[in-house]
Amino acid sequence: MTAQVLTWALNQLQERRKVVLATVLTTSGSVPGKTGARLAMRADDGQWKGTVGGAGLEHRVLERCRGLLQSAKKPEAELLTYGLNKGAKGYEVTPLDSLCGGRVTIALEVMIPMPHVFIMGGGHCGEAIAGLLDQVAWPYSVHDTREEFSSQQLYPHAAQCITSTVADLMESENENTLKRFSDILLLGHDWAEDQERLLSLLSILNGAGRELDGEQAPRIGVIGSRSKWQSFEQEALSAGIPQDLLDQVICPIGMNIGAESPEEIAVAVVAQILSAHKGVGPDQPTWRQSS
Repeated sequence: MTAQVLTWALNQLQERRKVVLATVLTTSGSVPGKTGARLAMRADDGQWKGTVGGAGLEHRVLERCRGLLQSAKKPEAELLTYGLNKGAKGYEVTPLDSLCGGRVTIALEVMIPMPHVFIMGGGHCGEAIAGLLDQVAWPYSVHDTREEFSSQQLYPHAAQCITSTVADLMESENENTLKRFSDILLLGHDWAEDQERLLSLLSILNGAGRELDGEQAPRIGVIGSRSKWQSFEQEALSAGIPQDLLDQVICPIGMNIGAESPEEIAVAVVAQILSAHKGVGPDQPTWRQSS
């Protein structure tokens, strides 16, 4: 059962679903679940697999799993100790209405899926970004209208390499399929292709009513200047895309570090995605100051 639960949990992460894993760490006395018993629950619909022993204990664990999936924005872990008797005492013990009389400690771990980046435009910047994504072991896919810039030979570690027109690609995508990506980067060699990509993506996501946050829907980033974005923005507004959705698009992409070369731009872009994924702003200190 443990292997099945872990396999199921990994599959949910690959589908970009947040997962919480509950594991029985220690037990004493009479308890319904033994050490090593596990269950996992996924976000969205709360479906779960496995067991930590059933009965009132499992009900409470499932209840806490749902709460963590709703509140946790980054990886979290906590320990819960239950006394399987309504008269159980101790500041660290949660009593349950049970007659088993035992005691059990359960670890809850919230797991967040890694970013999956869709590189739309496999030129110099796309290749440099892919190289950094390989180093941090994040999955990515690549699209280009030119076969030589979207081949498996050029991107051997890509999850998917797609060569097609923008129209054909977008015909095969919808709100649900786009959720497999955390970030979509528009890096095309032709501004007209990037504009078509942007309008198509926003048209698909417009009816969803969701935030472009990398979880409900992919973040969208566009490489380019302010004048390029202003032109894209006017075209999108004319096509009926609401301003509040356009305001969520990142343009230009990447942290402002003075990047110029494709390699420097890649550093800025991957750092920006990492910052969003970790929920840490670039101005926040990464150390704890002493008092």
